Amino acid sequence: MSVATLLTETDWSCQHSWKQASKNTLWCLLGCAIGDMGTILYFQLTGIPWSTLAIMSLAIVNGILTSIALETFILSRQMPVKLALKTAAGMSLISMVAMEAAMNITDVVLTGGARLTIWVVPIMLLAGFLAPLPYNYWRLKTLGKACH
Repeated sequence: MSVATLLTETDWSCQHSWKQASKNTLWCLLGCAIGDMGTILYFQLTGIPWSTLAIMSLAIVNGILTSIALETFILSRQMPVKLALKTAAGMSLISMVAMEAAMNITDVVLTGGARLTIWVVPIMLLAGFLAPLPYNYWRLKTLGKACH
């Protein structure tokens, strides 16, 4: 079955699924933003002379790791910690990478580098939320896969 067929066969009008996908995406965004923006802020404050690409690459890795850590914490309230970690690590890496890439590309395009400013952070967060949301909806609606 082709991607086009999968996309056209999905019911994109389910408000309940959009709400759940949005909730799932926001939790992921919180975790990703902590590691991602924390890394950028660290380099911004310390002045360590890494290239923008190196900082953004580390920020993406740290964002994914903190997202997995947050999801593990949240899920550990519903299941054993080992299973929570396995579930969190098995979440969609595609979604997390899309979120991280959208946030970091937005930062570089708008500020010219790895820089956090008061005006760019909300735009980065919006880009990070919107980029994976349709995929998360599709994954939830078509495959029935969600982490919460």
